[in-house]
Amino acid sequence: MTQMKVAAVAAALLLAGCNSTMPPDGSRAVSAARAAATPGDLGLQAPGTAEAIETLALPPAKPLTPNPAYARFPTYVGTLGDKQIEMKLGAKTDERTGVHGEYRLAGASTVILVAGDRDGDTLEIEESNDGTHITGNWVGKFAADGSVSGERMNADDSNPLPFDLKPVGSGAVPAAAAGAVAPKAPQSAAPSLEPAPAPAAPAAGRALGGTSNVTIGE
Repeated sequence: MTQMKVAAVAAALLLAGCNSTMPPDGSRAVSAARAAATPGDLGLQAPGTAEAIETLALPPAKPLTPNPAYARFPTYVGTLGDKQIEMKLGAKTDERTGVHGEYRLAGASTVILVAGDRDGDTLEIEESNDGTHITGNWVGKFAADGSVSGERMNADDSNPLPFDLKPVGSGAVPAAAAGAVAPKAPQSAAPSLEPAPAPAAPAAGRALGGTSNVTIGE
């Protein structure tokens, strides 16, 4: 009886070994293959992959140049931090309080776009150095003389810089002093267009009406 039990156990162990789906070395091979596979091979993408692909697919951003349509806008000049700037800022035609324009550092050939709102004497605008991404925020107040001052911050409201801008007229070239009248240059007398009178010929006779160059002969 005991021998029959031992034989039954041995047969069961043999069948269990035959029904195994893969030898021990096979499981190690699968683990190694999975470790060597990249996320893309497994149908997955690493975090940030899609964003990186989209960024690489975009054309490189071109520097922004002055927009001729903004040339007629009022011009403001002054300081942003310790830098001199010039800003063109005008009203939008499709928004009651909307304003837009551009500014540039003194001497720069490229510009930075700005757009936002002016509500009463409060100015709130955003800037973009590529026309797509917001790179800064401006918050300021207009004074009675038309000047505007406040702070410019990065897009995350960090690194605030004071700004102080004064108007110099719509599309005008910045002058030494706003409203100053340029002195008139002295003008020389306009030359006469009349021919010079011919000298009178000496002749005897009477003068007519006191005109010495017209005589009546005897």
